[in-house]
This record gives sequence, structure tokens and C-alpha cells, in this order.
Amino acid sequence: MDSAANSSDKRVDDSEFLEMTQQDAAQAKVLRQSLEHLASGLGGPALKEMAQEVLSGRMGLREAADVSAYAEEAVTQSAPLAEKWAAMSDSEREALAADGERRLEEQRRQLDEERRAESENRSGPSRHDGRGWSLY
Repeated sequence: MDSAANSSDKRVDDSEFLEMTQQDAAQAKVLRQSLEHLASGLGGPALKEMAQEVLSGRMGLREAADVSAYAEEAVTQSAPLAEKWAAMSDSEREALAADGERRLEEQRRQLDEERRAESENRSGPSRHDGRGWSLY
């Protein structure tokens, strides 16, 4: 299964994640990055396997969430985070949420720049754009 963690083995595209993020490409990218972290073993063997299955396209994310072993491990791994969240003050939660929004906005800007660059690379300069012409 470790070969599924290699980027060359990944077949699933972001459309799998776009559906789950209400067509938000930045959130889909963050979701993919989170799965890539899990696939590296960050969350233990069960979540590593789950992430590898999803990233390889062998299993959808919704389908993976229905596998009890994966769901139970996700709950176990997230319990300390839930406890930490519950112990935070409202202002700490608001600051953390604002930081998350800033990061998503930065991700959106990055994606927009990548799309613009791809578009410019595909079209290239027009043959008739007037640059490089001189009568003298």
C-alpha cells in the first residue's frame, strides 16, 4: 500500500473534493493536502490507509467515511483537538477561524494566479499584437 502514497500513483482529481467543498477549489486543495499528510502516516496506520485509498481513487471520501475502522480512528485522533477547541475562549476561537479564512483566501489567490498563468501559457502572445514591429 505504500506505493499509493507516491504522487505518481495518485489518480483521483480534485472533482472528488470539489463536491464535498461546495465547489470551493481552495477548500478542495486544502482537503487534498490534509489527505496527503494523513497518507504519509501522520494520523496512524488506519488513517494512512484510508487517505491512500481515497487519493488513489480506489475509494471515494464519502465511502471511506462509512468504513467503521476509519471513522472510529478519525474520531479517536480528533478527540484531543475537540477538547482543545472546547477549552478555548471565544476570542481564541475567533482568531483561529480568522486565521483559517486568511489561509483560504491566500489559497484562492494562488489558484487564481495559477489559472491566469496557465491561460496565458496556452494562448501565448498573439501573432498580431503589434509588439516587435517597426517601420524604421
